Amino acid sequence: MPTAAGRRLLGSLALRNLSRHGTRTVVSLAAIAVGVSGIVLSGGFIQDIYAHLREAIIHSQSGHIQIAKTGFFSEGSRSPEKHLLSEPALEKDRIASLPGVADVMARVSFSGLLNNGRTDLPIVGEGIEPEKEAALGTHLRVTEGRQLTDQDRFGILVGYGLAQALRLKPGDQTTLLLSTADGALNTLDFDVVGVFQSFSQDYDARAVKITLSAAQELLNTAGVNLLVVSLERTADTDKVAGILRERTIWRGMEVKTWDELNSFYRSTVDLYDRQFGVLQLIILFMVLLGVINAINMSVFERVGEFGTMRAVGNQSKQVFSLVVVEGALLGVIGAGLGVILGVGLAMALSTIGIPMPPPPNSNLGYTASIRIVPSVVASAFTIGLVAATLASMLPALRVSRIPIAEALRQNV
Repeated sequence: MPTAAGRRLLGSLALRNLSRHGTRTVVSLAAIAVGVSGIVLSGGFIQDIYAHLREAIIHSQSGHIQIAKTGFFSEGSRSPEKHLLSEPALEKDRIASLPGVADVMARVSFSGLLNNGRTDLPIVGEGIEPEKEAALGTHLRVTEGRQLTDQDRFGILVGYGLAQALRLKPGDQTTLLLSTADGALNTLDFDVVGVFQSFSQDYDARAVKITLSAAQELLNTAGVNLLVVSLERTADTDKVAGILRERTIWRGMEVKTWDELNSFYRSTVDLYDRQFGVLQLIILFMVLLGVINAINMSVFERVGEFGTMRAVGNQSKQVFSLVVVEGALLGVIGAGLGVILGVGLAMALSTIGIPMPPPPNSNLGYTASIRIVPSVVASAFTIGLVAATLASMLPALRVSRIPIAEALRQNV
């Protein structure tokens, strides 16, 4: 094993050799830097997509955590009246006392028919606490009219697609028909106060929101189906959910986090992670091709030099090590430059903003940015270093195996 002084000498000699071949070194560094910066930018862009999608889901529909009676999440959509929490106020107070919890709100779910006086359509609806939901629903956009308030006793918010289908606008009257918790039919007339858009086009095509008190009157119940927890930080979701599961499991309740409630998010992340993995492999291959050509040309122009080294007593493995160290130094310098370039471009593009069209199954576009994510930056740097080191190994192996006499003839 070489001593510390030997390693320093090897590194110094490798750095000097790189400076002797300036043009090829610059070309290799450029190839590595461009590849690394590409990974930093693409990875940061994908992470921004995740963040926007995550916050849109949380702040337009699900909240951070939902708590319901056991069985509601699997069967409640068919019969929500059979899965009612009987003491929601007590549960809300207990949950609100936990650290990291910003607010707790109750919802009651229902399904029925919405009539505009001429025709009716099936809907899914929620009775909500309007002012608490407005604070949570920062990604729920009211396109016409206004938000529902606690004073709108018989006001209704209608999804954008549903409003178009029934030709409803703010100020119109509409009628809700649904079954009560006892199985009887009940109707109430409502005034349309606004039309909303969430991140989901399908949801907006069939959803309505009314006040919690109006929903309980329609359903003839004082219970609620869901307690929705809003947190101060999304990063605390798993920690708070773990505490809630420990405290609620014995009371016949179940806890679901926002990502457990939204399979679309998980599918999107899996898809983009695989695409990003393929992109990293492609960039690794491109950097390998770009660097291996320059290293090959440099190494085989110096065959006579390596022959002289071996003739004066250096071993084949020392020649091999020298060439690999040169490649590794190329990787370190090129990857470092690539990280600086990528971070600089990410900051510049984020300042400008990137207008994005609505994602699939969504109504709303957004302004994207390039996030500087430490794990992505580290991965990009590692790929640049590994690519350059791998690119140097084959030329190093070949030149270290050339017989000394044949190598020395290259000096003639």
